[in-house]
Amino acid sequence: MRDAILAALSKLELPDGGTLVSRDMIRALKIEAGSVQFIIEAPTAGIAAQMEPLRRAAEAVVAQLDGVTNAKVLLTAHSEPPKAPSLKIGGHPKPQETSMKPEGVRHIIAVGSGKGGVGKSTVSSNLAVALARQGNKVGLLDADIYGPSQARMMGVSKRPASPDGKTIIPLIAHGVTMMSIGLMLDPAKAVVWRGPMLMGALQQMLGQVEWGELDVLIVDLPPGTGDVQLTLCQKAELTGAIIVSTPQDVALLDARKAIDMFNTLHTPVLGLIENMSMFHCPECGHEAHIFGHGGVRDEAATLGVPLLATLPIDLETRVCGDAGAPVAAGDTAMAEAFATLAKRLSADVLV
Repeated sequence: MRDAILAALSKLELPDGGTLVSRDMIRALKIEAGSVQFIIEAPTAGIAAQMEPLRRAAEAVVAQLDGVTNAKVLLTAHSEPPKAPSLKIGGHPKPQETSMKPEGVRHIIAVGSGKGGVGKSTVSSNLAVALARQGNKVGLLDADIYGPSQARMMGVSKRPASPDGKTIIPLIAHGVTMMSIGLMLDPAKAVVWRGPMLMGALQQMLGQVEWGELDVLIVDLPPGTGDVQLTLCQKAELTGAIIVSTPQDVALLDARKAIDMFNTLHTPVLGLIENMSMFHCPECGHEAHIFGHGGVRDEAATLGVPLLATLPIDLETRVCGDAGAPVAAGDTAMAEAFATLAKRLSADVLV
């Protein structure tokens, strides 16, 4: 039904050219038992004020589709959202006995590591893009609250809109629905929060963000074995976790602790990824194992879990990430490596 709705909306022309779909103005599309809801996001509040006829037309054209019992369409603006109560990020979490898994999300996969600096966030963003390019509906949650980096890696910087002071409308980048605490706070300011505030922010990013219908939500975890990991494993019904590590012994020491944590919390470890496995010299083609070789492969064999990928140190991957254009969005050898990882994950997990 989603495709039929977007096809119908593609026929509504905007006065200055394009359609609601081609101009990427549709947000938070939700379909529940014939009831359809979505938001039209205008560039400014001034433009939104002129789009009421188009809103009504969108509501009418969707309501006429087969299988739709009612349609509700809201208008919002990105740079000047309608007046609403202030959206506060971070605070004491509200008591929540039920699952924190967002409605409409089929699978949640956490990408973790025992220590920082092993490329966990790079793997998360590129895996999300690779899965989206293969036709999956993918979300990416940057849960590394103290050191968020996904906004930069995915090339977005706008603050997500909130039409009512409670709901958060995520951004779309490279075909991926994404949310990061880094989009809501001053990037120059450190996040100096105690555990309860951190948990409150995590609860908001899972429960207040309009994720819509997703095949998979990739969660980029902070390094280590702290509050975020504990809450996600206990409350968010994770499908499983992927552990990223470099081959050297000091990284594997911490990776083992992360694996033990997931096992203790009864969260399946879907597999390991050996990142920065080797370096291919662009001048002579020599292969150098800067951080050692095969450590993650041996660990995976010892634990009896799959080695999902062996990824080299690659300059283009770093350059693309800094530029906000993940290497998985291209057609290079590294893009193919992430595509292979995504295909394997789709076949083994997203079924």
